[in-house]
Amino acid sequence: MNHIKEILIVGGTHGNELSGVTYVKNHLIDDQQALATEQAYPLLNLHWHLANQPAIDARTRYCEEDLNRQFTPEKLQQINATSAEHAIALALNRQFGPKGNSKIDLVIDIHNTTSNMGPTLIVLESDEFHRQLASYVTANMPEAVILVEDEKPFLAHKYLCTLGKRGVMIEVGPQPQGVLRGQAYLETKQMCEAILSFCEMYNQHGFNDSRVEVDAFRLLEEISFPRSQTGEISAMIHPELQDKDFETLEKGMPMFLRFDGVTVNYQEEAVIYPHFIGEAAYYHLGIAMASATKFKF
Repeated sequence: MNHIKEILIVGGTHGNELSGVTYVKNHLIDDQQALATEQAYPLLNLHWHLANQPAIDARTRYCEEDLNRQFTPEKLQQINATSAEHAIALALNRQFGPKGNSKIDLVIDIHNTTSNMGPTLIVLESDEFHRQLASYVTANMPEAVILVEDEKPFLAHKYLCTLGKRGVMIEVGPQPQGVLRGQAYLETKQMCEAILSFCEMYNQHGFNDSRVEVDAFRLLEEISFPRSQTGEISAMIHPELQDKDFETLEKGMPMFLRFDGVTVNYQEEAVIYPHFIGEAAYYHLGIAMASATKFKF
């Protein structure tokens, strides 16, 4: 059994997502809080890090490029940075990596979303470790949602959390950008502590032979807003779909409302589960939502 000992907890990958920023910062500036957390998990070495301090200071998602898209093998192999965030990624790779041969057993990267996803745990692999983790988290936090993004190998992802031997993301919403809401913060804290508790238990006992399968969602694809002939976004999320993250969307159900008042219904036969519905950070990219299937994990 490979123990999960060195754990990196990251906030501020996006500077305006304040649950992670606040949670990590509190552990960096409050010695008593940091000590209490460390004493709760004696088999873990916890490392706390604020990833993008310039973006945090500016209360913006990023300064030049999205930091959470800089961790492809190709980008990390480059010597000269092409942006401020690329430079941060290279520095993080030197400090905690290198990616593919990391010093860190698990990275927990904390995020917020403006969409109504609740407390969501995003895992990038479908192996037994992550199935056991999902089962443990949902047993201790029934409101948690498990989102699996295993459409490509772990190291092929461009996310910061792939700096570790393993990596997960906590995504909690709804929370506006640049704002801290109590419920989102407490759910962030609860989910992070559930992950740490699982790692502590895993180091003591290994896998749970009586693990229970849980409902989970597997990423399919991103769905774009409709556009006009001139390329402008021509519709918005339909009010009947807004805030219905991880609920069923079936053929004939309202999906978009065009600015001329016409409803655009979902036309595919396959039932999907939209999430990141109307995420503010994706609007400038024309992304309306992501879709998923539901399965037992």
